[in-house]
Amino acid sequence: MGFTRAELESYRGATVEDLVGDDPKLVFVGINPGLWTAATGTHFAHPGNRFYPALLAAGIIDREIDRRGGFTVEDRRHLLDRGIAITNLVMRATVRASELDWDELRAGGEAVREKVAQWRPKAVAFAGVTAYREAYGDRGARVGRQDAAWGATSVWVVPNPSGLNAHETVDSLAAAYLAPAREAGVVQ
Repeated sequence: MGFTRAELESYRGATVEDLVGDDPKLVFVGINPGLWTAATGTHFAHPGNRFYPALLAAGIIDREIDRRGGFTVEDRRHLLDRGIAITNLVMRATVRASELDWDELRAGGEAVREKVAQWRPKAVAFAGVTAYREAYGDRGARVGRQDAAWGATSVWVVPNPSGLNAHETVDSLAAAYLAPAREAGVVQ
């Protein structure tokens, strides 16, 4: 499935619903939806994004998810049955995260904190250290488990799976995603 540039541009500012079930164990938090994600209604959907290949390589999911054309009912069910939820710091779609401003990231950070308090997962993993630093005013944050938890929820920062994050590979992403997944009880 492909889109023309004009088709994708028509999704600028659109939102994508959170993927969350009744009992999420691990919440992944993206920065904001890209236009391909908005067009398909599927988080991390761009063909160059390595999120789902990394989940598969880590054993967090046990089958391939072809997200380019949007989740199937089975794809959604597979993720939800594994206890995985997905949301974003900022809900509006842009071409690049650099289009977001500090106020949006801070407000989005508070909204995510509220969702996590409501959903009560065992772990939350933010995909992108720079956005996490901006959203929570934590300039010293590094990739990995953060010192402060949110109640009973551990807080993690993991590398962004975007193809623009060229120094990461599917294998390095898988290793980073496996740690919070283990802590959340999604994998052993």
